[in-house]
Amino acid sequence: MKEKRINEAEFQNPFVFKTDWKNAFEDEEFVKVFSSDILENYIINKRWYGGKASTLKYIEVVDSFKITSKHNNYYGVLLEVNFKEAFFQHYFMPIAFMLEEELDTNTIIAPVELGGKEGFLVDALHQEDFRKLLFDKIIHSNENTISKVNFHKGVKLPDIEYVSSKFMGVEQSNTSIIYNENLVLKIFRRIYISMNPDYEISRFLTERMNFKSSPEYKGSISVNFSEGDITLGLMQELVPNQGDAWKYMLEEVDRIFSNLSAKKIKIDKLPNIELFQKLRLNEVPPEIIDWAGLSVILRIQTLARRTAEMHIALGSDIHETAFTPTTYNGDYTVWLKNRLTYQFQNRLNILENNLHKLDGLALDLANQFLDNKKSIRKLFLDFDWTKMKSERIRIHGDYHLGQVLVNGDDFYILDFEGEPESTIRDRKVKQPPLKDVAGMFRSFHYAIYATIFNNKEAYPYEQKELFKAGEVLFKYFVGVFLQTYVEVAQAGNLNIGYNKEIDFLLKYCLLEKAVYELGYELNSRPRWSVIPLTGIASIMEFDKN
Repeated sequence: MKEKRINEAEFQNPFVFKTDWKNAFEDEEFVKVFSSDILENYIINKRWYGGKASTLKYIEVVDSFKITSKHNNYYGVLLEVNFKEAFFQHYFMPIAFMLEEELDTNTIIAPVELGGKEGFLVDALHQEDFRKLLFDKIIHSNENTISKVNFHKGVKLPDIEYVSSKFMGVEQSNTSIIYNENLVLKIFRRIYISMNPDYEISRFLTERMNFKSSPEYKGSISVNFSEGDITLGLMQELVPNQGDAWKYMLEEVDRIFSNLSAKKIKIDKLPNIELFQKLRLNEVPPEIIDWAGLSVILRIQTLARRTAEMHIALGSDIHETAFTPTTYNGDYTVWLKNRLTYQFQNRLNILENNLHKLDGLALDLANQFLDNKKSIRKLFLDFDWTKMKSERIRIHGDYHLGQVLVNGDDFYILDFEGEPESTIRDRKVKQPPLKDVAGMFRSFHYAIYATIFNNKEAYPYEQKELFKAGEVLFKYFVGVFLQTYVEVAQAGNLNIGYNKEIDFLLKYCLLEKAVYELGYELNSRPRWSVIPLTGIASIMEFDKN
């Protein structure tokens, strides 16, 4: 993790408090200064802080707990960050106070004087003593002990000694710590007053379903705050891997596009197929195998198999209500329509406000989208979901190539937290498993277009021709994945419906996903909005000529 160096100019004078560290969070003056003068400057620069697009109003310490090692007292602090836009987010921060001679990190929150002792407030995760304390508490946890902070040792975690700990890669929305080179503890930074779906699903898949294609659940940390039960940490096995499937797919697609010129392939002569046409391996034309290679086709089949197995595991428990499959009913229809009405209107507003940033194909497709907004809205809102014969289950909810690790010829599925824009309650709603499949298809589409955008100088073709080749490739990826997925899912008694229903659900979920992506691209990189706009156009079968 990249650490922030202590800057003497930045910290000219320490904050001085009468209270000592042991009683700091019971002292009103300390809490007041900590949450305003100290934290406001610190938190906005952290990678895990999710409020950068909004204006911070004030930070409040909602609750705290003390946790003690042989050497130090630490506090776990629940923060409520309030924004001028009239909403708030909750964050978790473990805090330590270190004297200068004890300090073993350059990442500090602020210099302070507490009860006459000068030192530094630091994020406790940067102290090895604290990381070891968390490890030992999980290993030696006792389910019969009731306290404010609960540590849970999973059934697959043996009694082992602490050897080492270090941060895992670059800090993102959460902070991950690697223990003993074979376990990883994810500390959730932004937290929810509810059981985190990542903990809930990971534990279920490991301990109830013995699912082998996601990292084994090993333990967790939760806390009973006044607001409710909150998941603070999730420990899993650290699985061997060669990086994520996004990186793998970018390399594969680059190789495939390089083959166009290397093999003198005529893009117009490539055999095309319909979207959602299912293909067994022996049904993929030799020209496509020659162009793309057999290896990537086989890998897509494996990914489809693992995806279906994940859904079979998530949808085959009849004892645990949270994971029992259910039908489509009026409540789901109302929930979905309300959600999509809001999202669709939001995207229309963003698009209309950003049209001036678009040109060429992106502008043409954007205008087409606006011209057809009534028919898109109609598809979203005029459908009677109670006609569906398939079932809804708990799903991954944010399924894409970046959530999958490559392990040789196989894959591990990670991160069951759900869609970042959704509320924690919405993430737990049972949905069509094909929503995850649609998410993966959108990810394939992105990998193809990202390769064209990032390497276009490398291929001696017009961008329009590369887009055409990309659309053909995309349909074969989809066709191969879909054939394997449907076969495995149906063999495992997962009720995903028959062909007509599958096609409708995929079309619906792909459209929903592409509309969701459109907002992100228009706000952050308008040039890339051509990717979701192309997806929307092909789903709605607009005339592109």
